[in-house]
Amino acid sequence: MKQKTATVKQIQELDRAAIERVGIPSLALMENAGRCVAEEVLKVLKKKMKVCVICGLGNNAGDGFVAARYLINHGVKAKIWLIGRADQLKNDAKVNYMILKKMGYPITSAGAGREPPLRDIRDSDVVVDAVFGVGLNRKVGEPFRSFIEAINKHAKKTIAVDIPSGLDGTSGKIYGVCVRADRTVTFTFMKKGFLTNEGPRVTGKVVVVDIGIPKWL
Repeated sequence: MKQKTATVKQIQELDRAAIERVGIPSLALMENAGRCVAEEVLKVLKKKMKVCVICGLGNNAGDGFVAARYLINHGVKAKIWLIGRADQLKNDAKVNYMILKKMGYPITSAGAGREPPLRDIRDSDVVVDAVFGVGLNRKVGEPFRSFIEAINKHAKKTIAVDIPSGLDGTSGKIYGVCVRADRTVTFTFMKKGFLTNEGPRVTGKVVVVDIGIPKWL
């Protein structure tokens, strides 16, 4: 049976329809997405080991924050990095950032000029890539580029949240630099770009998970 795929525009419209037409809160979709990512990370971990979750500033970061919360609740030692400042986060990502903070989990912010956390990346058994989602449509600049290059060079194993950061989900082209994932936990549908151009080289094993969007949509 042929794998169904979606373009970035199609998946964004599907998310919008689930939120606006059906009334599923966007926070609920993010919660489901992050939990699914955490479940896949736990499958990879042979025991309660170390994880480094690296987040950008968009909704993909929110998925990463949720995943980190579930992993910590399972006893995993998690280092959480935010590329940027907390006041740059918006909407659901900011909500989940604040939940982690209120629960007492430390999140380290890395602004312009700060070096990537090479030690945390090297010492972790899995790095969770929650830097960019499918909405990326520009060349990756600093400080994000340095973080992606550090992940590629030093991570033992990388799991991407929805899409490897730096990959165009429709064309499969790379925006200058891209995370090379060992596994990509993608939501609802395989993205068209995973199967074309550079997509197959950077996605690793792709796991499609259900985050609660109705099938009839």
